[in-house]
Amino acid sequence: MHLGIIMDGNGRWAVQRRLPRAFGHKRGASRVTEIVKICPDLNVKTLTLYAFSTENWQRAAHEVASLMKLFRGYLQNKFLELVENNVKVVFLGNSKPIDRDIVSQMKKLEKATRNNDGLTLNIALNYSGRDEIIRVSKKIASDHKSEILKIEDINDNLFQKYLDTKNQTDPDLIIRTAGNQRISNFLLWQIAYSELYFTETNWPDFTTKELVQILEECKHRERTYGTTDKNEKLSNSFEV
Repeated sequence: MHLGIIMDGNGRWAVQRRLPRAFGHKRGASRVTEIVKICPDLNVKTLTLYAFSTENWQRAAHEVASLMKLFRGYLQNKFLELVENNVKVVFLGNSKPIDRDIVSQMKKLEKATRNNDGLTLNIALNYSGRDEIIRVSKKIASDHKSEILKIEDINDNLFQKYLDTKNQTDPDLIIRTAGNQRISNFLLWQIAYSELYFTETNWPDFTTKELVQILEECKHRERTYGTTDKNEKLSNSFEV
């Protein structure tokens, strides 16, 4: 029911075609639109996309600028479409370093879609799993200092309520494109028991057909959550 995607390979796709990396990111954005549209038909209730990590600021200034321009365009051009298609948009990450006009658009979109009950679309923007855990720890420490909670109140359930993904289920499946087999600081707390799938396909070439094939393959996996007597197949979540 909850699918996470690490959208990797945009720059590589462009370089292979002797194009500026910005072309790859633009092509990748069109894939986002396609995947978001098909998710409800695949019984995906929550889709989390890794759009921009805290480490991505270290890229060349012109590439970062092109990405921010792309985000502005997406927020403006897809606003009505997301609202009308009953998509609930939630932004994950630390918004402080992001330009004010982009943050304003993010808040406007979240507010306009917060009552939608169709697909929940999480967009991880300036996100880092470690940073999220640190931010949560600081909030819990602050609430303890303010006597809002006691030390003995701290457990898995309470910690989860402070996460960017509060009130959501953890991801059932994480897909990473472009061949790299690592998590890259994505949802470190939430994916403790998620299934992982790595494809060689660069994100701009990732199609809805391939997504269906991956879900078809993965739905037969059994998840034991550390036990041997409580098997739960992914088919309970993804019916293709």
